Amino acid sequence: MSDIFREVEEDVRRERFEKLWKAYGSYAIAALVLLFAGIGGWQWWQRHDQQEREKVSDAFVATQRISNPQAAASTFADLAHTAPKGYATVARLSEAGAMLASGQRGPAIDLYKQIAKDDSGTIGAVARLRAAWALAESASRGDLTDLLKPLDQPGNAWRENAQEILAYADYRAMDTKSALAKYSLLALDPEAPDALRARAKTMAAFLKNGGAISYGSVPADAPAPPPQAAASLANGAPAAATPPPAK
Repeated sequence: MSDIFREVEEDVRRERFEKLWKAYGSYAIAALVLLFAGIGGWQWWQRHDQQEREKVSDAFVATQRISNPQAAASTFADLAHTAPKGYATVARLSEAGAMLASGQRGPAIDLYKQIAKDDSGTIGAVARLRAAWALAESASRGDLTDLLKPLDQPGNAWRENAQEILAYADYRAMDTKSALAKYSLLALDPEAPDALRARAKTMAAFLKNGGAISYGSVPADAPAPPPQAAASLANGAPAAATPPPAK
C-alpha cells in the first residue's frame, strides 16, 4: 500500500511542477539568461578596466621620464583630463611639480592649493605641504600657518611635517628662540619620521651654536708684494730677497 501512496504522491508533485513550469518557466529561463549575461558582462568590464588602467600606468611612467619639465607638465595635464580619478589626481600633483621645476612658480602653487582643496586624503596633504615649502621663502608666517592649519592638528599624521615648515619660517624670520624650540621638540618627537628628526636635530644644533646670527669672519687679505717683487714674479724671475729692516 505504501508503494501506491508513494506513486500517487510523485504523480501529484510532477503535475504541480508541470503546471508551475508552464506558468513560470519562461520567466525562469529569462532570469537565468540575464544572470549569465550579467556575469559575462561583469567579467568583460573587469578585463577592460584592467587594460585601461595598465595603459594609463604605462603613460604615467613614460611621462615621468620626460626630462623637459615644461613638456612633462603639459603631458601630465593631458593625463589629468583623461585618466581615471585616482591617476588623474596623481597626474595633477605631478603636473604642479613639473610646473614648479620649469619656473612656473605661481601657477604651480595655485594648482597645489587647488589639489589640497579638492582632496582631503594623502594626495591633498602632500599638495598642501609642497605649496607651503614653495612659499616658505616668501610668504609670511601667518600665511603659512593658515595654509598648514588643517595638518597642524593633534593626531594628524602630517602634523610633524607641517611643524617643520613653521620652524623654518621662524628661522627665516630670525625668530631664533621660537625656531630652536620647535626644532628641539621635533628632534625628540617619536611620531616624527626618522629623516625629519635628523634634520630637526641638525638645525637645533646649528641654532644653538649661533648659526642663525654668527657666520664667522672673512680672513684679512694677504699683503700685496712690493712693486719690485711683483714685477719680478710677472717676468718669471724669482723675487729678490727683501733686506731686513735696519736695526
